[in-house]
Amino acid sequence: MTETANKRFQFYGRRKGKTLRRHHSALMDQLLPRLRVGLDDPVSGMGERRWLEIGFGGGEHLAHQAELHPDISFIGAEPFVNGVAKMLALVEEKNLANVRIHGADARPLLEALPAASFERIFLLYPDPWPKARHNKRRFVSPENLAQFHRVLRPGGLFLFASDIDDYVSWTRGAVAAHGGFVEEGNPSAPYENWIETRYEAKARREGRGSEYLRFRRSP
Repeated sequence: MTETANKRFQFYGRRKGKTLRRHHSALMDQLLPRLRVGLDDPVSGMGERRWLEIGFGGGEHLAHQAELHPDISFIGAEPFVNGVAKMLALVEEKNLANVRIHGADARPLLEALPAASFERIFLLYPDPWPKARHNKRRFVSPENLAQFHRVLRPGGLFLFASDIDDYVSWTRGAVAAHGGFVEEGNPSAPYENWIETRYEAKARREGRGSEYLRFRRSP
């Protein structure tokens, strides 16, 4: 990571949780190196159709979409080691051949991706950083929206889901200020081929609904 990237605010919390199970640890050692995205040429060997998920958590949604769409190449970015290990287990279990993984800060990856190279970018239940003094750590920012706009193909989709009303409003405001996207669709309706993630299930248990925002990149 560059010196500039090191000086940025960290948008995620801890990097690692509980000690990995033996099999998960073996997957990190043996499978991850084969799936890791190289920043020198991050789309090398991938198909023409590509989707990106930033902060895939335990990997449920990423694995689900990759299984449904074997003709699409996926990159998943997730800095939390335990989440990466769970995703590797899903890749192994489902025998997914169309997934690559960036197990670190997504911002250097975004900077390395070619322009107009992805059809969709998912940002699902990102850390809301609810305290006002921490809002600047939210992943939705002018800098990252500029990268989304650059990386998406004309007509491509930025898909943002959250159960935090303030973050939903923040995102709408930031996207409107950027000016390069048009919101469409019903924000109360989950995306096509949606699968409930563990974060969404937690929100429902705690009495919070979700909004599913769809922003189409202007031509």
